[in-house]
Amino acid sequence: MSLDIPRIKALCFDVDGTLSDTDDLYAQKVIRFFPKFLFRNPDHAARRFVMWAEAPGNVLLNLTDTIGFDDEIVAFIDWFSRHRKMSAKKFLLIPGVAEMLAQLKGHFAMSVVSARDEKGTLHFLEQFDLVKYFDVIVTGQSAEHTKPYPDPILFAAQKMNVKPEECLMIGDTTVDMRAGISAGAQIVGVLCGFGEESELRKFGAKTILKNTQDLVDVLISKTAKL
Repeated sequence: MSLDIPRIKALCFDVDGTLSDTDDLYAQKVIRFFPKFLFRNPDHAARRFVMWAEAPGNVLLNLTDTIGFDDEIVAFIDWFSRHRKMSAKKFLLIPGVAEMLAQLKGHFAMSVVSARDEKGTLHFLEQFDLVKYFDVIVTGQSAEHTKPYPDPILFAAQKMNVKPEECLMIGDTTVDMRAGISAGAQIVGVLCGFGEESELRKFGAKTILKNTQDLVDVLISKTAKL
């Protein structure tokens, strides 16, 4: 099924890999440790390494079907997200994101739904003057549990005064997809972060975009025709 556009009243955006290109910056730094004579695709290997280092939950969730410890892994991800020390990163903005948010503002309620801590999330948003676009900012400490639990999306929906099923979760990892589906929201996967199309589709994404900025064409153009 494709997106039910008329049902969407609010947008929930992940940060890392969806709005922020931070992880690409770190992948560029470690790619020298993945020489071509050992790795067929050094860029892919470097990105997966950073994914393991920074978001082991995203990787572990891909193993749940084979090892059969889904509940235990989700609980570990939630604990790890809350207790790990966040690194002081330099942020990069994914090209076209600011323009996209400006175009979407006014058409939908908008929120950030991130597993990052509040300080890191606000640092990124303030650095690129993005706070003004969002009605709600949900971080890893805002709700009882973090993604992939539905709590952050349910919290954002309540604050935006919409039903969870009227939300669209936009993210780059299976963690985002699982959180969206668990909350009853629609989901969109983007390929500008860590997620690969096969993984995102496996976890329920019917709509996959190459870049986050492509969301404007999907939502605004189709909304105008309704």
